[in-house]
Amino acid sequence: MVIGSAIGTFISLKIPMTMMPERIAFSHAFGGLAVALVGVSEYWHLREIGQEMNTLQITATGLEVLLGAITFTGSLVAFGKLQGFLPGRPLTFKGQNLSNLALAIVSVALMGFLIAHPGAAMVFYALAVLALLVGVTLVMPIGGADMPVVICLLNSYAGLAAAATGFSLRNDVLIICGALDGGSGFILGMMMSKAMNRSFSNVLFGAFGAVTSTAQAALPFGRAPNQASVEDAVEILRAARSLIVVPGYGMAVSQAQHAVHELAAVLTQGGCTVKYAIHPVAGRMPGHMNVLLAEANVPYDQLFDLEQINDEFGATDVALVVGANDVVNPAARTDPHSPIFGMPILNADAAHSCIVLKRSLNPGFAGIENGLFVSANTMLVLGDAKKTITAFTQALKDS
Repeated sequence: MVIGSAIGTFISLKIPMTMMPERIAFSHAFGGLAVALVGVSEYWHLREIGQEMNTLQITATGLEVLLGAITFTGSLVAFGKLQGFLPGRPLTFKGQNLSNLALAIVSVALMGFLIAHPGAAMVFYALAVLALLVGVTLVMPIGGADMPVVICLLNSYAGLAAAATGFSLRNDVLIICGALDGGSGFILGMMMSKAMNRSFSNVLFGAFGAVTSTAQAALPFGRAPNQASVEDAVEILRAARSLIVVPGYGMAVSQAQHAVHELAAVLTQGGCTVKYAIHPVAGRMPGHMNVLLAEANVPYDQLFDLEQINDEFGATDVALVVGANDVVNPAARTDPHSPIFGMPILNADAAHSCIVLKRSLNPGFAGIENGLFVSANTMLVLGDAKKTITAFTQALKDS
């Protein structure tokens, strides 16, 4: 188990630090696989020596295989969605939730039968195979915007699987560490659901991101975004006396955190007050943006949570949105038909001017268009965020 987890962690380290959620999902996958294989190995070994498991042993072994296998395939699907190997939108079919419920019921039934008949090897291996399928069907219908919550849930499964392994192997350290990991993952997932103003069950079964035709009709299609050049944006920045930076996953992808800090330093020298607004789920994981900005030596006292800074946008000269999308989408406040309606967002649209840096006109991970981009006070600068911000900084230095 230790070797399997180490392999997953080692391979995940090859993924850039900016892709932190992908790292976590990938390492969870191999950790879950390791736990499941330990359970299969323990079961097979005891059968070979003719020893029948007692109720506690077979329950713990069955749970570690069940949860470990779900974590393995579920984490691989989550990794694929985050990396773009799989579509980020929810992949659903008619009766999806009923199908998942049926699989869950069958899994519980097999688990119950196995506890009553520990020697039923075919049932044990069928449970392992079914769990692999459940991991796929559980994560496939969840959209990319909800992957942070899913990763937390999978982290909880991995912890509980490790705790079950501890019971099976009579290892107190595994029991304690697995329970702590499982509990913290579940609590974090609940906190993130609350941050998005959505229930945990809605995340898992709501196919978030599947936009209805009604919602599509209410969105600003047909209106061209207010695209601008680097020179246009620099003129706005040069006159700004206050700036709020809204970092998002696009900043992580382009590794622009150091460039953002350099731009802020130049603006501060010119008398501009710079702050950073951090959304709870910006970058797909809680704390993701904080980690990247800390890596760039951004002072901690310049970082503000949503509740602390949201009221300041209205009195701010410029909001600089670096690669964020769904967390600044006004549809969350104004469009009852939008799938993100009710989710707390950063009020970037309330700033006197808003500069949005984006790689393309594609929608965010929620799969919906953003009305901020066609707002009268917004200018959209397309391109790699790091290169664009570097150009801003150079132009300001040259003036």
